[in-house]
Amino acid sequence: MTEILFIKTSSLGDVIHHLPALTEARRQNPQAHIAWVVEEAFAPLVRLHPGVDEVIPVASRRWRRAPLSPSTWREAGAFLRTLRARRYDAVIDTQGLFRTGLIARAARGVRHGYDKASVREAAASWFYDRRHRVGRHLHAIERNRALTARTLGYAPHLPADYGLHALRRPASEERYVVLLHATARASKEWPEQHWIALGETIAARGLAVVLPWGNDRERARSERLAAAIPNAWVPARAPLDDVARLLAGAHYVVGVDTGLLHLAAALEVPLVGIFTASMPALTGPVSAAPFAIVGTQGQPPTVDEVTHALDEVEAASARAQ
Repeated sequence: MTEILFIKTSSLGDVIHHLPALTEARRQNPQAHIAWVVEEAFAPLVRLHPGVDEVIPVASRRWRRAPLSPSTWREAGAFLRTLRARRYDAVIDTQGLFRTGLIARAARGVRHGYDKASVREAAASWFYDRRHRVGRHLHAIERNRALTARTLGYAPHLPADYGLHALRRPASEERYVVLLHATARASKEWPEQHWIALGETIAARGLAVVLPWGNDRERARSERLAAAIPNAWVPARAPLDDVARLLAGAHYVVGVDTGLLHLAAALEVPLVGIFTASMPALTGPVSAAPFAIVGTQGQPPTVDEVTHALDEVEAASARAQ
């Protein structure tokens, strides 16, 4: 294969779960030109992976807000011209949604995706030339790797490698912990009083608490938490690559099931994942660093359970140094 196009547009966690497939595809095809279609907000992160030659940003989320705007039509036209500028040996849609299937159909080349029994949205499989069955019981990372490997003709066998080695670094001398309380789904949230109790425990250990945010609602919540937690601060909003560097310098991260938690896992930062409305076996963090997962769908963890998990991760991290 000399020309490969990946389509994995969003969300952040899904994009991060695709990185190991990209790493493996590059290892198997060192001379190939590899491109990736991704939502514009996540393009800075994808560009940090050394295995990608070309990032093709798409702004479908923004275009949906003004579908009839002349600027939307101009941008969409420019995107299609870029998408169709090359003919690909393999167009691989690992997202499996109707909209990503449409993007695959617009691209030039042999289009691969999940079959009707495997795909997330059944109609997406209409757009593929070749359909592959991949078990839906597998973790998202392994589904991406399996579809990519079957398309490109190899068998995945090494541990998952996110390819972000250049970003990894020792914990900062500033000694801070990042608490990821924000998530797009309210059902995945953990109560504010729980975050405050956990933050007080962390601050009592001599560590600062950092509370990132992504929109006005999340910023207000970060500010409320920071006002109640000693030695806590709220950073300015930053591009995703700068947020990655903030996470990389943390002593550890505690967060709900959100994209930034998976980014911390990819950066091999010790972490605790708090799950309340999703299944860790399918979408939980995977990392070479010490980590723990507490809670599951319909069973949110208590503060004591999270604190105990944090103690175990700290101990494991100390042993690994």
